[in-house]
Formats: sequence, structure tokens, C-alpha cells
Amino acid sequence: MRTSEGRRSGDGPGVREGAGPDGEEAPEPVRPAVAPARVSRQKLTLLPLLLIAVLLATWLWFEQADLDALTRNALSDGRVSKALWQHIELTVISTFFVLIIAIPLGILLTRGRAGRATPVVMTLANIGQATPAIGLLALLVIWLGIGRRAALIGIIAYAVLPVLSNTVTGLRANDPALLEAARGIGMSPVGVLTRVELPLAVPLILAGVRTALVLNVGTATLATFGGGGGLGVLITTGITSQRMPVLVVGSVLTVALALLVDWLASLAELLLRPRGLEAGP
Repeated sequence: MRTSEGRRSGDGPGVREGAGPDGEEAPEPVRPAVAPARVSRQKLTLLPLLLIAVLLATWLWFEQADLDALTRNALSDGRVSKALWQHIELTVISTFFVLIIAIPLGILLTRGRAGRATPVVMTLANIGQATPAIGLLALLVIWLGIGRRAALIGIIAYAVLPVLSNTVTGLRANDPALLEAARGIGMSPVGVLTRVELPLAVPLILAGVRTALVLNVGTATLATFGGGGGLGVLITTGITSQRMPVLVVGSVLTVALALLVDWLASLAELLLRPRGLEAGP
């Protein structure tokens, strides 16, 4: 004769529905976690809409402003678009050279005996950023002459530090146990670097790149003093000629470009971050 242990939970004090063989309640099934959206809609639209509004308001102000001949001459014949394009070129070229200098150098400084040179290299990088940008540019102009080359070298020297520092810090912050495990399964030193160390350091490296980009946009405005062009031409023209509209155009475009570059860098920081490093919901 069957005991009450065979009954369902609704029929008496038997084993509850879903219980295990020993009478304990079985754990609920684990539902797969849904990965959060990498880029939210607000992240994608808020800043671009704000920049469009600012640029539109500036354009409407110019449409209603009474511009004199000197102001119209400073802003006509494609001078604004030329200055903007020169500024973008200075930023892109300088950032490219910062990356190919700072990231390999940061990797080298975390390899074996080369790490002994880290204090010296970081001191030199600190000197490059601690020196006032206009003073550094003046020294380079005296040495190399007026032109874009002096401006680019000054911008690069000013922006190397954040990328170099973040690369070294990111690589040194890796868990030694993970690196030892990678070596234990037969990975070569290059494989450990490219498949373990660098992916783990990507968030810090990207943060340094983002900082360098914004620095380059700001420092490129000083390229005009070395004959490098850029939006600094409009700013200095507006100041020296006391023409507020020219100064406003140069300043607004510089600020808008810096914010746009920072926004694009923040998107790249989210999209290039390894998925395994994302926080779960």
C-alpha cells in the first residue's frame, strides 16, 4: 500500500511539485542573461542634435547680422571650410602618429628589461605635456621653420602622454594568474600579448586615445602661430581685427569639433570594448 509520499502537493503533505529525488526543492532553471544594448539611443542622438542646434543658431545669427566688408572678406571664398578641413587634417594626422608611437612604446616598456627605461620615458612624455603648448610650438618653429611640420610635432609631443601612460598601466594591471594560465596552455609570448593582455587593456588604452583626440583638437588651434593653418586662423583674425563674427565662427566650430570628436571616441570606446568585459544586467 502506497504512503502519502507519492501524493502531489495539493493532496496532502507529500513531496512538493518540482522536488528532487531526496525531497528537496529543485532549483529554478537559469534563464540566459540578455546582454545590454552597447549603445543607447540617447547616446546616439543627444549630442549630435545639440551640435546641430548650436550650428543652426549660429548660422541664423549670421543671416541677420550686418557684416562689414572686412568680416565678409574673412569668411568668404571658402576660407571657413578650408580652415575647418586643415584643422581636421591636423587632428587626424597627429592622432595617427600618437597611436603608432605611444602604443608600441607602451608595450615595449612592459616587456622584460625594457621596463627599466619606463621612468625615463615617462619623464620625457611628461615634459612634452608640461611645457606650455605655445612655447613648445615657438621652439619648434625656431628649429624647423614655419610650416605644418613644426605644428604637427608640437601637437604629437603634447598628446603622447595619455596614450602611453594608459597603455603601460593597462598592461601592467592584468592578472598574473590569467597570463600564467595562457602560457600554461601553450600560448607563445606574442599570442599571450595579442589574445590576452591587449584585449584586457583595451578599455584603458581607448580612454587614453579619447583624451589625446580632444587634446589634439584644442592644441591644433595654436598651429596658426607656426603657419599650420586650422581654425586658429579665424580666431586670431577675429581677435586682431576686432571682428566678433569671425571670432564666433572660429570658436563655435572649434568647440563643436572637439565635442563631436569626443562623442565619436566615446562610441568607439563602447563598440571596441571586448564583449567579455561588459558588465552584465
